[in-house]
Amino acid sequence: MRMTRLAAALLLALTTGGCGLLASLQPPVVAKSDVARAAADPAAAIDAAAAVNAFGFDFYRALIAADPAANAVVSPASVAIALAMARGGARGETATQMDAVMHSLGSDEMAAGMNALDQALRSRSATYGRYDVTLTMANAPFAQRDEAWEQSYLDALAERFGAGIRLVDYRTNTEGARLQINDWVSEQTAARIPELLASGTLDELTRLVLVNAIYVNAPWEREFDAAVTRPGGFTRLDGSTVEAQMMAIGGSFAHAEGAGWKAVELPYVGRKLALTVILPDDFPTYVAALDGDAFAEVTDSLATAGEVELTMPRFSTETKADLATVLAGLGMPLAFDPLRADFTGMTTQEPLFIKNVIHQANVSVDEQGTEASAATGVVVEAGAAPEGPFVIRLDRPFVFALRDLETGAILFLGQMVDPTAG
Repeated sequence: MRMTRLAAALLLALTTGGCGLLASLQPPVVAKSDVARAAADPAAAIDAAAAVNAFGFDFYRALIAADPAANAVVSPASVAIALAMARGGARGETATQMDAVMHSLGSDEMAAGMNALDQALRSRSATYGRYDVTLTMANAPFAQRDEAWEQSYLDALAERFGAGIRLVDYRTNTEGARLQINDWVSEQTAARIPELLASGTLDELTRLVLVNAIYVNAPWEREFDAAVTRPGGFTRLDGSTVEAQMMAIGGSFAHAEGAGWKAVELPYVGRKLALTVILPDDFPTYVAALDGDAFAEVTDSLATAGEVELTMPRFSTETKADLATVLAGLGMPLAFDPLRADFTGMTTQEPLFIKNVIHQANVSVDEQGTEASAATGVVVEAGAAPEGPFVIRLDRPFVFALRDLETGAILFLGQMVDPTAG
């Protein structure tokens, strides 16, 4: 690939409990609150990013617990923003549980931070000489057209996320609404995610689909030389070895090492985004304890001092999972309970609850950069530098995080345990 492409889409579909195609797939009517979007506070964005990362590591660890020896990738920022839009309509104990699990990301107290973070990420696109760096962020609630949505909820969507609702008809034209949502996601992600919602995902009881989409297109600041890429051994967690295509690069990069780990950061053009890779001595033990604070210890230790000699594999991986069980297990089961969930902040016309949370993500890394996409569907149903070169050879399992450098927000987070299993 000549240019890096990343795309993330996050979906929340909200329907009431219970189990023909549009004549024309014209864009749905958009109804937006008159409330203006709040001004962004850069300091608040940094606080929100820290909460996003903490939440991201929580559900990441829970997700990989079922198969810790597998490759994985998720999008913390996208999951957090979409769930924050849903949290804006939660009330009572449902809201309390969501705040505890989500580190208050969707609460009124964190509203300024989430708004600022969303706007900060939207501002990263720029042209640097002959290179274009693109990071787009879009939020689009797709709502049942004749539902009595609470004005306070519509105001919150406009003020915090810059989003108006797109009116569709799930009751009589579920398939048409599904295709409209898929078309919007495909457009926002440069066709990286052409069908977020499979046939049958929605039904006539769907009432609201909250979608967040992230798209990034950025090349490395310094490309790897493809001519020096060679086959090399990579040791998996079980001790077996596979042959991977190993890339190599030398030069001045931010790097650090601590008790039981080494890390290096590879910036993209413009130095607004970077890929941070962490090589633990004991991968299972390190990942089991990896959280927002531990990651911040790594990034706070990064310093550009001395030369780095880096070897790492080309790799690609994909994760598909339902996060509903994971999120409920983390401490927010009420949101998924059809009898007790309280989303009356959205509407009092009928009860709503989250049915499932479907997340898909993929990432590919090569000599030119990184290509990735992610989609999540939430269905709600009626260090000091060492002497000499810093040598880091990623020839055994490692952690990677693509993050925004100014706020620290993690856009993609994953682990690579077998680069030949893409």
